[in-house]
Amino acid sequence: MITDYRSPITLTSLFGMSTPHHRTQGGCWTCKKIRRKCDSTRPACRVCQRRAVECEGYEIRLRWGSGIASRGRFTGAGEPVESSIPPRTKGRQRDLSREKRRKLARICRNNGQETTDSPPWQEDLQVPAVNPDLELRTTNEKDVLFQKFLSSGIHVLHSTSTTDSRNLLISRLPALCHQSTSLYEVCVALQASLSPTTRPRSFEYFDAALSLFRAELSRNVTYLEDSTFTAGLLLCSIGCIHAMPWTMHLHGIYGILQAHGLHVPGKRTEFRTHLLEVMGIMDLPTFTIGRNTSLGFWRQYCRDRASLHHTSDVNDIETVSGLPRSLLDIISCIGAGATEESFWDWPGSDGNLSQQQLWEAYRLAGILAIRHGQLPILSQSDTAATESPARTDITTSRPLSLPSTTVITARIVSHLEALRRELPEAAAEGRLVFNAIKYPAFIAGLQADMLAAHPELKQAIRACLSAYQRLHGLGRDFQPLLEILEEWWLHHREMTSAHQLALTRRTELGLL
Repeated sequence: MITDYRSPITLTSLFGMSTPHHRTQGGCWTCKKIRRKCDSTRPACRVCQRRAVECEGYEIRLRWGSGIASRGRFTGAGEPVESSIPPRTKGRQRDLSREKRRKLARICRNNGQETTDSPPWQEDLQVPAVNPDLELRTTNEKDVLFQKFLSSGIHVLHSTSTTDSRNLLISRLPALCHQSTSLYEVCVALQASLSPTTRPRSFEYFDAALSLFRAELSRNVTYLEDSTFTAGLLLCSIGCIHAMPWTMHLHGIYGILQAHGLHVPGKRTEFRTHLLEVMGIMDLPTFTIGRNTSLGFWRQYCRDRASLHHTSDVNDIETVSGLPRSLLDIISCIGAGATEESFWDWPGSDGNLSQQQLWEAYRLAGILAIRHGQLPILSQSDTAATESPARTDITTSRPLSLPSTTVITARIVSHLEALRRELPEAAAEGRLVFNAIKYPAFIAGLQADMLAAHPELKQAIRACLSAYQRLHGLGRDFQPLLEILEEWWLHHREMTSAHQLALTRRTELGLL
């Protein structure tokens, strides 16, 4: 007799699969909880007896929901009618929009007489006065954020004062939002990013604003409207403040300006000139880290006041940066002809005490930026072909004995410390000069070896970059900049530049 010792053919041997197990529908409640096979012995199964646990039996258990439906529009309602739908708590945007539609339907049914049974979450909202020019409904969170932006959030974009008559955006913004939906959405997104309570949802607002802006940009085929231009610059401002990439928006705007001209056909307005100057400031390479390209916009267009039909004096203050235009002219030439003597010989401009402190810090920071070249600045050879020697050469032939790096850094920090001590009083008077301290603070912070020998200066820089957030609770967050400096102080000997550090972190940070 021959015995076949070969193993039987099974699913496991053929396909590497185990024999399927069929789940039983019965079983006691105790075995169901622990997902153990039950032998269904009654009144108590043997599995529970062997485990010495109580068998909960096999009775049928019913679960009752709340209302007539567990999902959909009648969730929690006692009857399938609109009046029985319970009010929802404040939640997702879909829920807010649904509540708004229901309220409008009630208004229509009552012949325009609004009912008073508003949902509880609306009673908790502190809604500011509505701007009559915009006819906005303050029952929506976006409307509340927009009103907050008009009253306070807009001031993070300027560095002069809240009552400066040269601030051309505040008075024009409501009318511009009528022309551009994307501008309204960008203002909402910017305010949401500044308010701690709405910051988690700010990315949703930002994505919606970006989509609308791109759509409007594609429709501006003849020229770039002021409203869309403003929306693009505010999108860039969000990136500057929160270390998000934003140069691509600037380049998109520049492409349209190149194709159709800087100004609206037939009109050269003061506000358009202001927008072009803001774009030039955002493009300045020394005011940004983590970016490889620059358009040279200020040198090409903004230094030539005649091409912009500028009516103000060269020493007049530019409101976004808070700097005199004559100083901005020199800063724009860093890497394109400016020298340390160019900043040292700058004659200054008229301003209050806070402005003088800020401008002196910028002047000294410009000297260090040229001396050490630690920021991504343009080389002189890159611009020699595009600019005439007369415009590029702003240097003096007189040799000067300039202070050492240690002395200049200490002076910068002392000016910033004076501004920090003055901050509570300045904020009470509506002065916004502290918005512009990032550039000199960062340039001084790059002198890592000197700061290691003088830790009190390093601590002063930390205090300056954290003072604004502690005082206001919202506003410009200087924390990303401080994080880059802290890492630079620890590992600067292993890195080529702070610019390379920002690229490694995939951060594009504006210093204005």
